Amino acid sequence: MAHIKLLLIWACCLALSTSFAYGLGVNWGTQAAQTLPPSTIVQMLKDNKIDKVKLFDSDHWTVKYFAGTGIEVMLGIPNNQLAKFADDYDFAKEWVKNNVSTHLYNGGVDIKFVAVGNEPFLKSYNGSFLKSTFPALQNVQKALNSAGLGDKIKATIPQNADVYESGNSGPSQGDFRSDIRDLMQKICSFFKDNNAPFLVNIYPFLSLHENKHFPIEFAFFDGQTKAVRDNGISYTNMFDANLDTLVVSLKKASCSGVKIIVGEIGWPTDGDLYGNVTLAKRFYSGFFKKMATKKGTPLYPGFIEYYLFSLTDENEKSILPGSFERHWGIFRYDGKPKFPMDITGQGHEAMPIGAKNVKYLENKWCVLNKYAEDIGKLPSSVQYACSRSDCTAVDYGGSCNKLDGDGNVSYAFNMYFQMNGQDVESCVFDGLAQIVEKNASVDNCLFPIGLESVGVRIGLDAILNILVGFFLFLTLL
Repeated sequence: MAHIKLLLIWACCLALSTSFAYGLGVNWGTQAAQTLPPSTIVQMLKDNKIDKVKLFDSDHWTVKYFAGTGIEVMLGIPNNQLAKFADDYDFAKEWVKNNVSTHLYNGGVDIKFVAVGNEPFLKSYNGSFLKSTFPALQNVQKALNSAGLGDKIKATIPQNADVYESGNSGPSQGDFRSDIRDLMQKICSFFKDNNAPFLVNIYPFLSLHENKHFPIEFAFFDGQTKAVRDNGISYTNMFDANLDTLVVSLKKASCSGVKIIVGEIGWPTDGDLYGNVTLAKRFYSGFFKKMATKKGTPLYPGFIEYYLFSLTDENEKSILPGSFERHWGIFRYDGKPKFPMDITGQGHEAMPIGAKNVKYLENKWCVLNKYAEDIGKLPSSVQYACSRSDCTAVDYGGSCNKLDGDGNVSYAFNMYFQMNGQDVESCVFDGLAQIVEKNASVDNCLFPIGLESVGVRIGLDAILNILVGFFLFLTLL
């Protein structure tokens, strides 16, 4: 029986996968109806002494806010752009000029990496990016070299942990997936030749989510599970076993010297039975203590760079993998911290410092009109609202899962209302909904208020500046 449990652990592990925390980075995604402005994100990172940020694109307006901050930036190139970079070196050169070089001036942005694609070899993509990813990587690094930046800025590929495996064995039997092994060997050799890192995303939560038989204690770092042994090495958590499988895979590809960076690691707080604040707090508590030791893993000892996933919740992410996808943030959508953390790993737990001067929409909520007559349209109205907003918190295991029938309807209506900027037309639903000024939240179920649009604020600021300039001009006449 113990042998069977050991085999299960190995298989599940690989199914998916100081005064400040030196080497700690964070992912910041913007797949949300309303996002915090870049200036606020910079404030949050600096206040919490997080000195690295990984982006999923290279939006010029966003990137410029990191100039002079001392925050290390990783730019991103989305998967849907890989073909352009692969087919056209001149396109890659122009991209480097407009999105990298332009930010590199005295006091500018500290760009360290360019992430080419995002988990492009996921099995679920059915090979869509197999032909374009490596040529795109080559062209981006070549363009960086041509611009005289190759020694400072490296191109890499964020990979999901499903690019390697060990079957039902332990890390010592690890290797890259057979269908991409030759390609991964070429990519790893390229990293080795260019002194670029291997970026891997490892999620213990996903192993737990995908397999009900996965031993839950093995997902955490607090040593509450019985150690399992592989080739003379004891493992007490899924992360160490997973990363060591990559180490063995790199060795078999003759790329032992390639540096490993963990590009994404985290735990969701809603939208799933195991996605909650209690387990997230437990995960991060153990993780930060491990990080503080700077001991790495049995086969990769020493310091490892990590990027938490993620900074804030994103209510427009795809939920095909699960409703939890919209709740990975250590901060809420509005920059409020979710739970106390000890980022230093030194026993100094406290609430992270949240976003300051956040601009909300008005204190209005859209709820069910209990006096509505045509209730036959309720099911279709709720389906419409949820399909065009975010109702993941009411899913099984979610923070709003215990609402009654009326509460579920109100939650759906309100999310649609808030994500549409409180447009009055978005709180009609054939007379089934009404706008109220009393907070509709119930116990631990938050009925959020939307954020004022960044674009609106920028527009208002621009108009104000024009008016100020105009009146100043009049005084000089």
